[in-house]
Amino acid sequence: MTSKRNRKRKDPLQELVLAADHGILAKLVNRLALGRPQIRRECFEYLKEHVMLTPDEEAVTDAEAMFALWVELEPDLSELDEYGGGDYETEGHVGELLYQLVEKLRANRFPRDYRRKILDEVIPYIESGNAGMDDALYEVAYAACHDEEDLRNLAKRFEDMGRNWPGDHARRIYRRIGDQEKYLELRSLRMEYGADYHDLATFYWEAGDKYRAMDVARQGLKKAKGRMDELRSFLAKRAKESGDRSQYLELQFAQATDGLTVEKYRAFKKMCNGKEWVVYEPRILKELDKAWEEERLKIHMVRKEHDQAIKLLTKIAYPTRFDGDDVLKVAAKLERKYPQEILAFYISGIGNLNRSQTRKIYAEKAEVMVKVRHMWVDVMGTPDRWDKFAKKVKIANQKRPAFQEEFGRKLPGWKSL
Repeated sequence: MTSKRNRKRKDPLQELVLAADHGILAKLVNRLALGRPQIRRECFEYLKEHVMLTPDEEAVTDAEAMFALWVELEPDLSELDEYGGGDYETEGHVGELLYQLVEKLRANRFPRDYRRKILDEVIPYIESGNAGMDDALYEVAYAACHDEEDLRNLAKRFEDMGRNWPGDHARRIYRRIGDQEKYLELRSLRMEYGADYHDLATFYWEAGDKYRAMDVARQGLKKAKGRMDELRSFLAKRAKESGDRSQYLELQFAQATDGLTVEKYRAFKKMCNGKEWVVYEPRILKELDKAWEEERLKIHMVRKEHDQAIKLLTKIAYPTRFDGDDVLKVAAKLERKYPQEILAFYISGIGNLNRSQTRKIYAEKAEVMVKVRHMWVDVMGTPDRWDKFAKKVKIANQKRPAFQEEFGRKLPGWKSL
């Protein structure tokens, strides 16, 4: 005998669905899908797996499901565009649906009219540029293009916007599809940065006009206002190929000293032989003052110029928790050679301990105090000086329990002071 507990209760909704005829179910599906893009899309995707369709019918069904995805995300996208962005949840949701849309457009040969319909929807948001979804929207636009005709149409739409960034996309498309006349027309409208000259130089080089390519590149070296890396690399490669060592090194020197870093310093030194380095070393050192303090500090350490490094370190503000790991690594290397200076540097990182802060700030200050204690106890061998300093700090903050707890967690012997 079957117990009541073991009997499966029939779902009343399922019984109603089984009892309904085809016409009633069709009306129900239409009613549920009307004005609900997500349900409409799910209906398309479910039914196409269970209904026999001709190739043409299947293509239209897939395209409708794809467009329903756009209709589903567009209200949130419109809100992002209206307010210049939104909360992380909305942005994440829209970004995920746009990604799905790109994947569908890339994977399927949708009829051209549906792909143009998507472009008609996407282009105004690209032109507005206010939704914070530019990269994803450009991806959708490109994914909707399956042949040269599509790309030419997209390039014209970008060109008609009359703005630099869409215009750059239009120019790249014309170059990609081999429309040299349109490419050169748009390229001539903007020749300002090194990247612009590099783009034109590589165009001529790939077209086999090497003389004009080199002429454009050399003009860019004289006239361009910035963003020179690609252009210098192009010319350096040509100099190396032709055996012009002097020009090659001059270009690499300019590359290294444009935003000098310790990595660039090392790389350029490695390029030079002994005689070449004798010439270039004083020149690169003249550029050192233009580098960021952190990079200058690391270059002094690489050169074993510890006296200069410690002088510079004492002028640098103690780094925040968001950056400055390299500065602290340098400080650690200099602790035993310059204990007083490094101690003063660490103490500067404590800041004002005579006012109330958040627990998070107290925890950060405690980490700096660990370094101060390390200097007095481990490096300088004067634990009594640490005890004196620490007691003063502890007494000054005795009415701040969160302070005492965070310092007690990180500093040995704090509670027994």
